[in-house]
Parts: sequence; C-alpha cells; structure tokens
Amino acid sequence: MQNDTVTIIGGGLAGCEAAWQCAEQGVPVRLYEMRPVRQTPAHTTDRLAEIVCSNSFKSDEVNTAPHLLKEELRRARSLLIAIAEATRVPAGAALAIDRERFAAEVTARIAAHPRITVIREEVTRVPPEGVVIIATGPLTSDALAAEIQTLAGAERLYFYDAIAPVVDAETINYEVVFRAARYGKGGDDYLNCPLNKEQYEAFVDALLAAECVAPKAFEADKAQYFEACLPIDVAVRRGRDTLRFGPMKPVGLRDPRTGREPYAVVQLRQENLMADSYSLVGFQNSVKWGAQKALLRMIPGLEQAEFLKFGQVHRNTYVNGPKLLTPTLQVKHEPRLFFAGQISGVEGYVESLATGLVAGRWAAALVQGKPLLPVPRASAIGSLLNYVAHCENNDYQPVNITFALLPPLAEDEARVYRRRPERRARQIALALEAFEGWLRAMDAGRPSSLAGEAA
Repeated sequence: MQNDTVTIIGGGLAGCEAAWQCAEQGVPVRLYEMRPVRQTPAHTTDRLAEIVCSNSFKSDEVNTAPHLLKEELRRARSLLIAIAEATRVPAGAALAIDRERFAAEVTARIAAHPRITVIREEVTRVPPEGVVIIATGPLTSDALAAEIQTLAGAERLYFYDAIAPVVDAETINYEVVFRAARYGKGGDDYLNCPLNKEQYEAFVDALLAAECVAPKAFEADKAQYFEACLPIDVAVRRGRDTLRFGPMKPVGLRDPRTGREPYAVVQLRQENLMADSYSLVGFQNSVKWGAQKALLRMIPGLEQAEFLKFGQVHRNTYVNGPKLLTPTLQVKHEPRLFFAGQISGVEGYVESLATGLVAGRWAAALVQGKPLLPVPRASAIGSLLNYVAHCENNDYQPVNITFALLPPLAEDEARVYRRRPERRARQIALALEAFEGWLRAMDAGRPSSLAGEAA
C-alpha cells in the first residue's frame, strides 16, 4: 500500500487534525468537506474546523484531566491545539478561542499543505477501496448516515446536543453585571449577571412555561441528551434549584457592589479577541427564538440585549463504538476504515481532535506497512479509546475525558499517594510517560512492549 492516498471524510476538528498528521507522515490525503455545497443545521460558514457550540476547549489548569489531554496533544505536535493557543481569548483557567480566527487559520494551514487536497463536495457512500477515515462529526448528512448505519450492522445511536446564545457586547448593561472569574482564577475574564431569589424564581417560572422546539415525531420517544450539556429547559424540569447547582451556580463569586455571593449567576464568556460578543455559559436550550429573546432579557444586565445567535438543539449522530470499533478506531470487520471525532463515541472538541490525531497516524502507518500500535491505557487518549472500544454500559453515550476513565494507581503507589492532588499528579506523570513512549514507538515504526500495555 506504499504511497497510497488516504481519504478523509469531514473537515471538522477530527478530520483536519487527521489530515495534518497523515500528511506530516509523508502520506497524501484527500480531505472531503461538503460545505458550502451542502450546509448543516448548525454551521454558518464554509471554513474548516468551524466551532458551533461553546468556544471553550475546557480547563487548562495543571492537574486536571482536560489539561492532561491537551498536554498529550501538544507533545504529539497537534496542529489544532497549537492554533487554539495562538487564537485564545481570556477565559480564566480555560482555553477558549476566537472562533473565526481559529477556523480561518486551520483552513489556511490545511489548504497550504502540499500533501493535502481539499475537495468541496458531499460524500454519500463510503469509498469501496483504500484507507478511509470517517470524521463527519455529529451532523453527518442523512445519506452518509444511512450508509454508516448499514456498515455498522445495527441501528445507529444518537443524542441531542445544544448551542448556547451569543449576545452583542454593546447591548449589555455594565452597571448591573460585574467582572470576575470563579474563585478569582483568571482575574476578571468573565462577565457575571447576578440574580436575587425573586429574580431567579421568576426566571425559572418563565422557563418552565416557555414554548420549546419539540423533537420530530419519530424521535420523540427516543430523545437522549448528553448529561454534560443539558439544555436548561430540560435541566430545570429536574427541580427548581437544578440551575443554581449547574450553569447558574454562584459559588466562588462575589458581587463587588454588595460584597456578598448572589443567589444565582449567569456567566458570560468572551467570544473573540475583539470582545464584541459574549456567549452565555451553559445556557444551551431548545426554547423557540421569539420566546427565548424575552426569557433571556429577564436576566439582570441583559434587559436590552441583542442576540447575535440564539440557543438551539440539534441531533448528534455517533456509532456504537464497543460493537463496531477496535482500540485503534478501525472497523472490526473492515480494518481499512477508521472512525474519528464525535461520531466515534467521544464528546468534546479536544477529545474529537485527539481521535483525529491518532487515526491520522494509524492511517498513515497502515498505508506505509508499519504496525498500528494501540495507545497505552495509562494515557488520557488511551483511556478514551479504551472506553470507546470496551465500554460495557448498555446505555452507551459519548464521553469526555475525566480521571474516572484513567486506570487507578497500583495498590503500593496508592498507599504512597494518598491525597487526591498527589494521586492525580502521579497519574498524570504515568500518563505522559506512557504516551511519550507510544510516540517514540510509532515514529520508529516498530513493535513495542507498549502495545501489550494497551487495552
């Protein structure tokens, strides 16, 4: 298969990272992206790697699982993580990006690579030959989704994901909101809209009464929501205080005007380097847009707000990883095919591009006749792939990186590292050591004892 071209379907985070990694290994790539020939319900531009939900790549605080995952990607020379850091905006301890600059830079870098050919057309059938990475993301077109359903040999799974509203910065009432990051981490990177008990209760009443976009008739009995990204109109039905312990929690914030912690808070995060727009953190919802505008204007400081984007809900498609995929993201009964990104069974921007990175390297190795070494279980990426390939949960859902996915310390080490910060620091050290060993083995293109350590 020497000098064969790898076909990658989907120009999102996973597809672009896979294309870059594959090309950097010396293998030519055809990268298919259907936009602008055909748009999705959530995208608005024709740029590659367009971010549509939150603009946050999550925590970059040392000793957290998201930081470990990003650190592994940095050491693997991830293109998209490097661009994310170059286009970051203030967001406390999180790595948040300017969406437009990020997508523009990714598009430019991918288009300029001499071994990557970008093809703007919809792919409706899986190519019958050659090495292929399917990275079409959660908004896979109906035609290709039907093809994937046939390929998977079972009904495809899905859950509902959501997009948070974005507000015009000039229409925010800065006499009401205050600047602060939770627990002072990041200085004054967030805007905070404080609510007293009466204001919170009125908001909850209005949200419960608001008219929402209903699932389609054939989906109504199967609607599933990703627990880490619940629409507020769904969360509030679990209890009136649910939002106060979720996206509206006031913990770690003090209103400088009163010196006290508010009853509830809505946080706004900067959208771009110009700071001309802010997203409402955790406020994804399925409220109809007319009612949504009136509802959001009940939030103190947003009484006259103009919204550049309203919240919405869309269906995300993903495959049943444990039934379909190996730990190297290959289809079990057709190993020339790889899945990467959210469609493979991970959730989150960084998790998606991480699967793209390893899929790109494995696809290149397959073309070049080199061994495909599974990522060690001890690492963050290896733990994610272990979940995708081996999860035994009957209610299988995409997952974010957490310490719960990583293997626990051995008994002798657990006795030494008793405190949680110490245990996590040790897990991180072991993860990075294992991952760097995998990188060296992959670069050498030879079998390694690391392969035996993989799940």
